[in-house]
Amino acid sequence: MAVFFPDAFDALFQFQQALDALRTSDWLEAGPSGGGSYPPLNVFRKGDDVVIITEVPGVQKADLRIEAKGNTIRIAGTKNVEVGEGTSVHRLERRGGRFDRTVSLPIEIDADGIRAECHDGILALYLPRAEHDKPRAITIN
Repeated sequence: MAVFFPDAFDALFQFQQALDALRTSDWLEAGPSGGGSYPPLNVFRKGDDVVIITEVPGVQKADLRIEAKGNTIRIAGTKNVEVGEGTSVHRLERRGGRFDRTVSLPIEIDADGIRAECHDGILALYLPRAEHDKPRAITIN
């Protein structure tokens, strides 16, 4: 079956962009999770605000760093996985190391109002929308 493209050069250009995006992504990087972006997270809106729930098992609160600027939130830290001295390793699947993840949000956040909670390896970030970014109702005269 023959496939016809209206613009062969455009198809090649799109293919090249896809390859470039794949090459610059970090999906082949060795991270603490063993695959994919780490830490895995869910981002959702709750009213005007954004909530991020992420898994950071084995990461101490003191080893986490949360930064916010504009519409971007950064979650960085270190996961330590130690093997006791004098032990013989049979299998080593749990990974440790540094991680650094940045997420761009659809709204600008108020960095001073951010609240973070970490319990049982689950980190919750409550990100309030900046007042100047909230939509304003316009009265028609």
